[in-house]
Amino acid sequence: MNLTSRLACLTVATAVTVPMVMGSAQADEWSGYAGYHGVEKYTADLLPVKINNSQASGTATVWLEGETARVRIRVNDILADHPHAQHIHIGGQGECPTDYDAGVHNGQRALSTVDGLEAYGAVETSLTTKGDTSADSALAVDRFPTASGGTISYDRTFELSQAAADAIRDDNAVIVVHGIDYDGDGAYGDVLGASELDPSLPMEATNPAACGPLH
Repeated sequence: MNLTSRLACLTVATAVTVPMVMGSAQADEWSGYAGYHGVEKYTADLLPVKINNSQASGTATVWLEGETARVRIRVNDILADHPHAQHIHIGGQGECPTDYDAGVHNGQRALSTVDGLEAYGAVETSLTTKGDTSADSALAVDRFPTASGGTISYDRTFELSQAAADAIRDDNAVIVVHGIDYDGDGAYGDVLGASELDPSLPMEATNPAACGPLH
């Protein structure tokens, strides 16, 4: 099966696997608990990584009680009907990279995930729709949300690592949503070459599309 077929299959698979771990009424209670009962609220404005020709933008909210987190992400204007990896990065400068951090990839200037590591740090939490949420699932393409109609709507409650919880509280955590359409052809292709993270994937599939520090 070629890469296009593989990604198409993953898109179909992920389109039906986004869970609501908490019932909507129960989940909405968290928003009213911020500042009470030990629940803390952190937010990020997710802005487009424009050097990657991304228009994606949105918001991320994390409600944190101990190491238990409810994470809600809303992103619009991202490559439609494709899976998008999304993570909490820690250990860097606690900020998003700038255009100056971009490199040259396959003759094109673009920001790869590796280019941005100094700014946002390494993956600590994989914001998957089910199963493992550790860095081991950073490229679990079949367990990340698919952007139906160009929109990501993600809502999940799970246990963070101590390192992730500490980084969020220390203003050193950054939400990064990956997957771009650099050449505007409506699919993940090889215009930027192979991903530095997994050469079986095109770089378009793993480059940052939107980014925001949690505060």
